[in-house]
Amino acid sequence: MIGLEDRQALARDIEAAHASGARLAAACELAGISVRTLQRWRAAEGLQSGDRRPNARRPTPAHALSPEERQCLLAVANEPRFADMPPARIVPMLADEGVYLASESSFSRVLRAAGQSRHRGRAKAPRAMRPPTTHVATAPRQLWCWDMTYLPAAVAGRWFHLYLILDVYSRKVVGFEVHDSDEAEHAAHLARRTALAEGIHALAAKPVLHGDNGSTFKATTVLAMLHWLGVKPSYSRPRVSDDNAFVESLFRTAKYRPEFPSRGFVDLQDAREWAANFVHWYNHEHRHSGIRYVSPAQRHAGADRDILAERDAVYQQARERHPRRWARGTRNWSPIEFVTLNPERERAVRAGAAPEVHIDQMAA
Repeated sequence: MIGLEDRQALARDIEAAHASGARLAAACELAGISVRTLQRWRAAEGLQSGDRRPNARRPTPAHALSPEERQCLLAVANEPRFADMPPARIVPMLADEGVYLASESSFSRVLRAAGQSRHRGRAKAPRAMRPPTTHVATAPRQLWCWDMTYLPAAVAGRWFHLYLILDVYSRKVVGFEVHDSDEAEHAAHLARRTALAEGIHALAAKPVLHGDNGSTFKATTVLAMLHWLGVKPSYSRPRVSDDNAFVESLFRTAKYRPEFPSRGFVDLQDAREWAANFVHWYNHEHRHSGIRYVSPAQRHAGADRDILAERDAVYQQARERHPRRWARGTRNWSPIEFVTLNPERERAVRAGAAPEVHIDQMAA
């Protein structure tokens, strides 16, 4: 509905355009109304009193339920046998008895008017699931994510298990272990060893550790260890495969390396040696595309800013030597200030970049 002031303004603009030679239909179309709407406004005093539909008095339909019938519906719905049932079950059961009082929608309207349209069973009423909380990391040791992947053995049907913890801000692998079984004790031991290696006990704000909904990472042993360390657990949404994308991407990088054995690992020691070599390459030699092609170890140590500044200086010097080869500015070598995991909305991402917003405010 268009308000009275807007109606009057549109009518004045249309009349001015029409008086200047514009076609009435074209002027009304440009204003977003039809010629018939303008004619109805003028004929029914719509330009003086506005839209009267909200205050109109409408007669009660002849087929509406009478007060006695409405009371009968309430009495039937509140019978002991129907006390825990919705109208969708009450009406068919009455029909089986050869009784029809009203439709399901009429039952619902009467119950709603009487304040009885709440959940009528003993089970908890359905509730909307909130979206995943956005985690924002502005420095190392604020946000970790972990997961477990299978490493094939040379014997068909046998697997080794690689447990890995990744710092989301720096992309550095801060902890890993390889075992021949999938047990919660291994995950708890890895969390404890990584926390000690990273000096978590000396931090005022403990990191958030994000993982999937696997039983290994949600076991009581693991939760007790995280509580003892002060690390805040975070979990992916059920049946959602992209809530832990950083670790999943790392596992793909690992398994597509040339040195990854296509026929499987000979034994557990072979798998552990490969994992150690891969983690050293990934942390110290690999130039990660998500952090401006510096190594995760350099970013974790805070050396990425100086490295990127030197790269920018090299590019500026190259542009000064051959300015005609640069149609625009040089390549962007500014450091990545923050990294987000599961961003809910752009506002949360921008808030995470603000220096006054701490990771605890954005974490679950």
